[in-house]
Amino acid sequence: QAQLVESGGRLVQPGGSLRLSCVAPGGTFSSVPMGWFRQAPGKEREFVAAISWSGSSTYYTDSVKGRFTISRDNAKNTVYLQMNSLKPEDTAVYYCAADPEGDYYRDYAWDYWGQGTQVTVSS
Repeated sequence: QAQLVESGGRLVQPGGSLRLSCVAPGGTFSSVPMGWFRQAPGKEREFVAAISWSGSSTYYTDSVKGRFTISRDNAKNTVYLQMNSLKPEDTAVYYCAADPEGDYYRDYAWDYWGQGTQVTVSS
């Protein structure tokens, strides 16, 4: 089964920046939308951002608009999440997902997931 592999999570101070990467093996997902979700301790997994297969359309949850940017490089089979002006409330495990069917904003719509990468925003 195809897997997604996230990387880039670490401890960062408030106001700092991080770039998360998600690699999809063998170009398996180069022709489907991809997205990022996150799950904070004690909370449900929530939608963060999504991008169409071509990269021409992007979608964000309101709390990250203007701070986060999703992008993709299909030649490298990679999706990125650039996170700027990070806040403590951004602390969560961030998951990459691929190939949704239906509502992008619902985690049950996505068929493939990575193992997650921890982002901690703290001074």
